[in-house]
Amino acid sequence: MPVVTAVAIKRLPSGEGLPLPAYQTQHAAGMDLCAAVAGDVVIAPGAHTIIPTGFVIALPEGFEAQVRPRSGLAAKNAVTVLNSPGTIDADYRGEVGVILINHGKEPFTVTRGLRVAQMVVAPVRMIMWEEKEELADTSRGAGGFGSTGVHKA
Repeated sequence: MPVVTAVAIKRLPSGEGLPLPAYQTQHAAGMDLCAAVAGDVVIAPGAHTIIPTGFVIALPEGFEAQVRPRSGLAAKNAVTVLNSPGTIDADYRGEVGVILINHGKEPFTVTRGLRVAQMVVAPVRMIMWEEKEELADTSRGAGGFGSTGVHKA
């Protein structure tokens, strides 16, 4: 059984009549975010814009929210979240927005109530750097981008 944490949410006037973020299935990790636009917003090919959601949240200390793309928008329309994942910190109290980019060849229209992204709320672990002269070695070592996917003959 998953742990449930209460999070304060405030609906803005622009969000009236729209559903609050919600899980669409019993085991979903992300909650769908709807566009709180007053009228249609057309995103030209190669362009991006911020889509408002019509709500603000007060995450508890030790949590973050990640705004992620919806796979259906990406697969069918080549529309995705530009700064994926977008991070909402626990001390942010502004409207949650979604930066959408249209990677497709056709204009994409965002209509009021369209599910434009998903939001995952997750715990955050804070770290403290401990500077060292040497680090423990691993089998990978300093192998960089793509080094673990290389097959040796």
